[in-house]
Amino acid sequence: MNVAAILKLKGREVFTTTPDTSLHDISKLLGLHGIGCIVITASDGKVVGIVSERDIVREIARAGATVLKEPVAKCMTTSVVSCRESDTIDRLMAEMTAHRFRHMPVVERGRLIGLVSIGDVVRMRIAEAEMEAAAMREYIATG
Repeated sequence: MNVAAILKLKGREVFTTTPDTSLHDISKLLGLHGIGCIVITASDGKVVGIVSERDIVREIARAGATVLKEPVAKCMTTSVVSCRESDTIDRLMAEMTAHRFRHMPVVERGRLIGLVSIGDVVRMRIAEAEMEAAAMREYIATG
């Protein structure tokens, strides 16, 4: 299984905003859409950062609630690890585990085309295991 299979099931919608958006506005967007992160893009659409609920909570813990007035550019992750549609679920699991993040933008030819979460990866891995188990039961029953 690969990233393309995940995107086929879940869709390609990604919520984005610009680096000058305040952390307060980011928080509102996260709550409104029921999502865990927002990808930050430049005016040309290129990915320049990513910010998650965890990032915002850490900033509030570090500097207090007044940080919510600050632009996301001050606390977003700028070294964004992305993937491609052809990448395997195993690669995503390895990257997410090694770098300790839960969301990975999908980028092809410099364009953001989707977002994969650890939940998406786990769902696909479970579906894959269930298919293998069903195939094994069928083989045993007919063999």
